[in-house]
Amino acid sequence: MPLEHAILAFLDFQPMTGYDLKKYFDQSVGHFWSATQSHIYKALDGLEDKGFAAAQLVVQESAPNRKEYHITSQGQAELRRWLITPLPLKAVREDWLIQVFFSHFSSNDEIAALLEARAEGMRERLETYRQDAQAAIDENARRIGVDRARELWQITLDYGIAYYEHELAWLEETVARARSLPPLTPPANP
Repeated sequence: MPLEHAILAFLDFQPMTGYDLKKYFDQSVGHFWSATQSHIYKALDGLEDKGFAAAQLVVQESAPNRKEYHITSQGQAELRRWLITPLPLKAVREDWLIQVFFSHFSSNDEIAALLEARAEGMRERLETYRQDAQAAIDENARRIGVDRARELWQITLDYGIAYYEHELAWLEETVARARSLPPLTPPANP
């Protein structure tokens, strides 16, 4: 399960609480993968049950106690195994393409507006990746000081940017196609 393995990978850097993990997910891999707080805690329970992670209560005087998780040697072995195992390709699931597919009774302008709205979202996402995600990678790399990790993180961000740049270019071309679709024909009476 990718969430459990992502958590193990974070714990391989340092012990963390569920709250810490959510923050690191959002700051580091959020440009291509997300996790909710509740899913993180559920996965942590599963990792403990499997012996891949262990929790320790950290007593704090001026703040609430923390339940920190660390990776076990069994968890490190599982993480290493998973990191070198090719994953199967997954089918694409894009909700908005279902809208396009079945828009034959929408006007050309309505379809073009749908595509333009998606393109605007792509532009915003690209700006976020280029600014915020890049800043997070730079900061995290500075903090841990591992050049190899920084390059691998950059590869994932570069993938995300290239992915969205490609989709944006496709959307911009497709808006013109949508505007020149054949005329709308009313549905046949059954």
